[in-house]
Amino acid sequence: MTKTIILASKSPRRIELMRQHGFDPVVSPSEAEEKLPEIITPESAVMYLAFLKAWNVAQSHMNEYDDMIVIGSDTVVVYDNKIIGKPSGPCDAFRILSELRNNMHQVITGVSIIKKSGNNIQKECFHEITKVFFKDYSDEELLSYVNTEEPYDKAGGYAIQQTFGKYVDHIEGDYNNVVGFPISRVIDYIHK
Repeated sequence: MTKTIILASKSPRRIELMRQHGFDPVVSPSEAEEKLPEIITPESAVMYLAFLKAWNVAQSHMNEYDDMIVIGSDTVVVYDNKIIGKPSGPCDAFRILSELRNNMHQVITGVSIIKKSGNNIQKECFHEITKVFFKDYSDEELLSYVNTEEPYDKAGGYAIQQTFGKYVDHIEGDYNNVVGFPISRVIDYIHK
């Protein structure tokens, strides 16, 4: 019997990566309250939030599917040991991307996979870290970018696969993780 794959996210990037790799998931965004404990590492934070999302969605579909795989995910940008979220507006985006200029930051994605087969439920969590090194770009280039729509729904204010990708000098790690989903590891877990 084929398992139903449910993606606990409405992220266009995650949906697209799943589809590019031959999966057509049921898209069921989580309604869990994303509140973190006060003292938590970025790695634990993304796994915690990924699990909250996956478990929230799994519970809502528990009686609907006998065999399902629910995938929850959360991505953060970390610079100078601080989690950087999505910019609140142009000034915030300018501030964030000014700090990241000519520096290295980490993109950390947590993934939680909940498998249900009959009454058997398995839960797995992991995280992936990719180091991203930005070039030195001018204030003028940055101002031009923050006045577009692009920065505002993305952790760190950029997407490597879009316009700002030209300012990435190089990465160490999984490119798709920077897009927002370490799809190779996700597939490995799906087939476990």
